[in-house]
Amino acid sequence: MKDVRLHDPHPVLEPFRSIYTHGVEVVLNSRSLFISGQVGVTPDGVVMPDFESQCRQAIENVIGVLKSADMEITDLVKLGFFLTHPEDMETLVKLRREMLPNVRPAITTVFVAGLVSSDWFVEVEAIAAA
Repeated sequence: MKDVRLHDPHPVLEPFRSIYTHGVEVVLNSRSLFISGQVGVTPDGVVMPDFESQCRQAIENVIGVLKSADMEITDLVKLGFFLTHPEDMETLVKLRREMLPNVRPAITTVFVAGLVSSDWFVEVEAIAAA
């Protein structure tokens, strides 16, 4: 993360301490990228069959948008996760640690009644700054 400052006026509790921060300040004159919600659908239109594979694909889709803007995962300053099943939270945390190591953006996770397609279990939106 370039030209950003993390703000944790009080400690982030475990098990989330290493995967998010309470606030991210973007320094003036940084490039910003706002990434629309990405779902667990491959670039050729295949809907992945379960939460873990959909979440993995959605994060890969975010990474693909970052790369198209010549940005890296370390440029992420905000992530939003929308999950249709609360029991998938543990898997989300596991995948976050695995796929986005040492990345501590501001994060919001919301459990929703449904997404645009009933076949989708997760949607991920993001903001990056470089």
